[in-house]
Order: sequence, then structure tokens, then C-alpha cells
Amino acid sequence: MTKLLAYTDGACSGNPGPGGWGALMQAKEGDTVIKERALKGGEKLTTNNRMELLAAINALEALERPSAITIVTDSTYVKNGVTSWIHGWKRNGWKTSAKKSVKNDDLWMRLDEAQARHDVTWEWVKGHDGHEENERADELARAGMAPFKPK
Repeated sequence: MTKLLAYTDGACSGNPGPGGWGALMQAKEGDTVIKERALKGGEKLTTNNRMELLAAINALEALERPSAITIVTDSTYVKNGVTSWIHGWKRNGWKTSAKKSVKNDDLWMRLDEAQARHDVTWEWVKGHDGHEENERADELARAGMAPFKPK
């Protein structure tokens, strides 16, 4: 059986500052990668959290049909937000429990819509800890940021 995975990461040079996101998409049969796709992008002025969110969003939006996928992120912000906090935010009209606007609500709404089409499992890995695919996602994020960094 084929398993779909997306390893996602965001990067920022300054926070805010120029940033990039990366997603390494893999289709695996057992431990064998049968198909791979790399996605990346960036912005001139952004934050690390926005780039982490955009990595996951772009991975999900790249899927052409509804799919079962595991998103692997090193961002507790993304993982906790999408698996826990988002339910309360939606109930409260995109407000926090303190009645303040949710930061990055535009991207949280987009992520919520993107994942609704799919059967998504969210996994967290420690960043910069030698996890091969996470390191590759980080390289993609840095490459996505490169055009926006001052020369």
C-alpha cells in the first residue's frame, strides 16, 4: 500500500524578515520512496510561523485529489494549532480564549480548508536533529527564502 508523506518546514532571516517555506512530498511503499516532489516558496517580509503554515498549506494544496497523507512538521505551533487550538478558534469566530484575534488567521483558515479535503495525520519531529527528510525540507525553505534576502 502506498503511503503519502509531506515533510514541511519554514525559515526566516529575522522575525519578521525575508522567509521561505519548503515541503518534501513522498509516496512510499514500505520504506521505499517511489515518487518524490519538492516544493518551495518565500516572501520578502514575513515571520517564521507564517512560513511554517505555508509549507503545510502548499503540501496539501498540491494534492490533486482527496488523499490520506501524513504531514511531518518540526513546528509545535502548526501541529498544536491544527490538532487542538483551531477547534476553539473556529467556535469563537477566530478569536482566542482571551477574545483576541487569532494571529495568522488568514493562513489558519486556508489550512483548515486545505486539510478538510484530505485524511490528514499530523506528526511532530524535533528540528535540526538529523532527521533526513526534515533537513531536506529545511534546505527547501532556505532555498525558497534566498531570492528575498538582501544581496
